[in-house]
Amino acid sequence: TCVGILAKDGIVMASERRITSGLLAPAKVSEKTYQLCPHVACNVAGLTADANILIDQARLRAGRYAYQYQEPIPVEQLVEYVCNYKQFYTQRGGLRPFGVAFLFAGYDEQFGFQLYQSDPSGNYSGWKATVIGANNQAGKSLLKTEYKTGEEGEESIPGVQDALKLAVKVLNKTMDATAAAAAEKMELYTMTLENGECKHRILNNEEAQQVIDAVEAEGASAGDS
Repeated sequence: TCVGILAKDGIVMASERRITSGLLAPAKVSEKTYQLCPHVACNVAGLTADANILIDQARLRAGRYAYQYQEPIPVEQLVEYVCNYKQFYTQRGGLRPFGVAFLFAGYDEQFGFQLYQSDPSGNYSGWKATVIGANNQAGKSLLKTEYKTGEEGEESIPGVQDALKLAVKVLNKTMDATAAAAAEKMELYTMTLENGECKHRILNNEEAQQVIDAVEAEGASAGDS
């Protein structure tokens, strides 16, 4: 399961880490979050091997665009390219579709921070907050009630820290109810703007645990009241 939330000062993506065996060596790089170019990153839900092919294509396209035009590729243009590539595999005989859904987070000067979702068919759409992967309907129903869309004004849109807490709440709802929330089972990613450049960051276990503890404390105080 992966959650994407558009904040007023950045983008938050959170994903569930599946720990299949305690004997597995820890991954050296993230298996859920990938940087495509300096201003775009994505989250993966589905077959990671299929995703690797599409991620390579996206990185190649972004690099060629930057080389050709000497400026970063617009976010939606990169998303559309990946989705066209996916769609091609649904209409040719002898090929199977890529079994992977993506959340794309990016920033460009024209439209600011953007969040897109794409499915294996090649469809894509822009979102303020969404969930992909297992049990995504439960997550979306929580986002509908908890996420402030900004209709009351720009101030009502959550900041990155509030968006992180909301993402943890959604993951808690979509993950296996028998398992307690733990930093090892979640990967929290933020994209923010610093000095005009995108800063990509995956929270370490200590920072992730602090967010989880804050959410649990809020839940406990709400329950007491």
